[in-house]
Amino acid sequence: MPTLLNAKGFKFFFYANEHPPAHAHVVKADGWAKIEIETSVVVYSSLKKQELKECLELLHLHRQEFLEAWYDWFGR
Repeated sequence: MPTLLNAKGFKFFFYANEHPPAHAHVVKADGWAKIEIETSVVVYSSLKKQELKECLELLHLHRQEFLEAWYDWFGR
């Protein structure tokens, strides 16, 4: 399970056997989310509203880095 980022209590990661589109799983305390990296579409979230906002801000800041890690891992 490659970790993309640990920041502000959030852990961004993806599983080694993922499928397109490029997306990240995010956990914080008891909440989690699945978000498409390129579009910031929230596929699922149980994060609190403010946590999701912070999560999306971090995703925006690290989008290119996350995409590079995804495509490096999956060889695309």
